[in-house]
Amino acid sequence: MTVLLVTGTSTGVGKTVVTASLAAAARAHGRTVAVCKPAQTGVGDDCPEESDIDVVERLSGVRGIELARYPEPLAPDVAARRSGRPMLELAAVVDAVLALDETHDLVLVEGAGGVAVRLGAGGFTALDIAAAVGASVLIVAGAELGTLNHSTLTVAAVGAAGVTCSGLVIGSWPTEPSLAARVNLEELPLVTGVELIASVPGGAGLLDEKEFGALARTMFGEFTDSLLG
Repeated sequence: MTVLLVTGTSTGVGKTVVTASLAAAARAHGRTVAVCKPAQTGVGDDCPEESDIDVVERLSGVRGIELARYPEPLAPDVAARRSGRPMLELAAVVDAVLALDETHDLVLVEGAGGVAVRLGAGGFTALDIAAAVGASVLIVAGAELGTLNHSTLTVAAVGAAGVTCSGLVIGSWPTEPSLAARVNLEELPLVTGVELIASVPGGAGLLDEKEFGALARTMFGEFTDSLLG
């Protein structure tokens, strides 16, 4: 069984679409897959807006589980305090992920924001989850100016936590890439020391399930088997 934690260099870089891509690729290659979102923020209980789990299901057909939800678009621990709702506990996340791991070939855990974002009680982070369940980490990065610094810092944090980094994915590759984006495509593996394994086309999150599945099936190329387990 394989657990892969999807994190990002920041918020809004495309973690959810990358998670959906992995889920769709796993289905296409005959794996059983589960998706876990420990903490969802910025979506109320009765809000018509899609949650990250909703987006993953719409694109991949895989229905995931959400362990905590807070209405304000803030870091999960802050959102929990402000809402008066219980903070997420690391032990509860670990138990949920390990239970999914017993019955699925692949478990995808989507973090919130970047690796240092506090998710709940005691200030635990996505890296604490990864270390506790033996997961490797896939980092989703932006394409534009600033990503070399953000990606290098994120890779360093993953390494310092003693967690394996499976590689980098650009979460949204622009239709008309700028000079910075084109150069960053070459520079990211050099400055971070990890493989750049895929770039998700911008707008992929607007595709229907069939179109998205066809895209995801080959998105990860030679890295497919190592990522999906």
